[in-house]
Amino acid sequence: MHNLVYSPVGCPRSLIMLPLFLLYIQCFQNLVLAEKKSYVVYLGSHSHGPDKISLETEGRAKDSHYEFLASFLGSKVKAQDSIFYSYTKYINGFAATLEEEEAKQISQHPSVISVFPNRAHKLLTTRSWEFLGLERHGQVSSGSLWNKAKFGENIIIGNIDTAHVFLTLWTYTYKIWYFNSRKLIGARYFNKGYLAFLASINISRPSSLIDSPRDIDGHGTHTLSTAAGRFVPSANFLGYGNGTAKGGAPNARVAAYKVCWPPIHAPGCADSDILTAFDQAIHDRVHVLTVSLSGGNAGYFDDGIAIGAFHAVKNGITVVCAAGNSGPEYGSLSNTAPWIITVGASTIDREIQTDVLVANTNIRIKGQSYSTSKLPGKKYYPLIISTDAKLANASEQNATNCLTNSLDPAKVKGKIVVCKWGWSSAIENGEVVRDAGAVGLVVANGPYSGNFIFVEPNVIPATHITYKDGITLLNYINSTRSPMGYITAPQTTLGVKPSPVMAAFSSRGPNKYNEEILKPDIVAPGVNILAAISEGGNPTGIDIGNKRIPFYFETGTSMACPHIAGIAGLLKAMHPDWSPAAIRSAIMTSGYCFFVCLSAYYIFYKISLIRC
Repeated sequence: MHNLVYSPVGCPRSLIMLPLFLLYIQCFQNLVLAEKKSYVVYLGSHSHGPDKISLETEGRAKDSHYEFLASFLGSKVKAQDSIFYSYTKYINGFAATLEEEEAKQISQHPSVISVFPNRAHKLLTTRSWEFLGLERHGQVSSGSLWNKAKFGENIIIGNIDTAHVFLTLWTYTYKIWYFNSRKLIGARYFNKGYLAFLASINISRPSSLIDSPRDIDGHGTHTLSTAAGRFVPSANFLGYGNGTAKGGAPNARVAAYKVCWPPIHAPGCADSDILTAFDQAIHDRVHVLTVSLSGGNAGYFDDGIAIGAFHAVKNGITVVCAAGNSGPEYGSLSNTAPWIITVGASTIDREIQTDVLVANTNIRIKGQSYSTSKLPGKKYYPLIISTDAKLANASEQNATNCLTNSLDPAKVKGKIVVCKWGWSSAIENGEVVRDAGAVGLVVANGPYSGNFIFVEPNVIPATHITYKDGITLLNYINSTRSPMGYITAPQTTLGVKPSPVMAAFSSRGPNKYNEEILKPDIVAPGVNILAAISEGGNPTGIDIGNKRIPFYFETGTSMACPHIAGIAGLLKAMHPDWSPAAIRSAIMTSGYCFFVCLSAYYIFYKISLIRC
């Protein structure tokens, strides 16, 4: 019998005579064995304790990581080449590039708590705070939590996200930005884990990637300004939602930790980068951390957010995380660890209303849109269901959802097209019907989306309506020989009832890891939230010319999360001695129940700041 030596570049000669399929399998196995990926090795806490951190203790911790890994790889040099992060302050562990078998061997060591792949996580106002009771008609009463907490003075809120847009002078040092500002007191970026993840799938560093904590995406700017933005008058998006923007703790200072980068074949927020940000934020002594990232499907010991949050809470930092946007399915929650405040999303009482008027009837269907154009003239236009304008070679499904190359221009020209909301955004639907010659668009929900309306700008006069109203409109069109309608111009409407309403997209329980621990803990405004946005790009997806967009409406549990983080900052300012558990308890027990599922799978509470 021959001794076979496995090589990543080929197969042994002795295998040539094997059947072809066995040869293929053997070659594939050789490649897999040699493949390296990035992993996080979690070792718990450091023996030096939180009060004895110094360059010397950090150096010893890093050296211990090299020696530990060297015992598996055969040399300290190999260990140093493999490790790209050492967690040396509060979290004990390291991130390294390893073969699968090496990771498996390390996980079996008695001092190792867990070894898990360097997974990628995804990024999951003017009106919110009045809706929650902090102000009334633009006035802050003496009894408001804002006044009692001095608007969050002397509190630091950290944000683990895409960082923040910088509007002040700065000086640059290694991975740290210092500011001539008492508001944004520092920012850091971490991308070694992201780059290691790209390398593991054979993708080189993107040429557009800039090593900087500056926010290009806008997500981090939006979330951090929601948590702690100062009062800014005349904030609006293209005239909609005009008012004074502010965050939950307007006088709090903020720190930004950039861990999210352009997604390439996967979300762009790596576990190892997230853990590094947590370790640094603990060292920076922030009081509250807001984390609007998905927690993935891993267990508590295999998830960077859960581990990082555990060490943060252990050191007195309140950690607030988004529940996720995978609702309404049961068990779709992210960030379910019991030490995290998990936040779902609900609506507020403001809408950007755009109605459908039906000719020769009293039917007026309420919808929503930020459409930047209006129908020419005050007259009715023909209505047509998208499937009635299907091209012969297009599928029924594509026509239903108004997808590219699915509509016959001869049938839709000069008409308002009714599409079902589905596999694409309303903006894409608008582009399809506009290019086919239509003058307007109505996007109707299917039964799955129900009453939830995701409001977007559009390239054509448009509106988005509920499933029930969509049925009403379709019944009218099908019962009339010449259906006619009109789409009104968007206008801001306040005092909408009922509100709050649970957002359809907000992830639901039960907590699949511990069903006895109910999650989410609380809900907060997360639908059509107006807040600051990075002006480095155009968030609308449509051509708006040279207009500046300093504020933008965003929707998601990402937007709900910083509302609770801001409130946590206010409570910490009022009660500096309160623990994260006490702050979490105060928020949850002062909320009120507005929706109860009889199956006992989940109970949602809206925060009541008056009682709090």
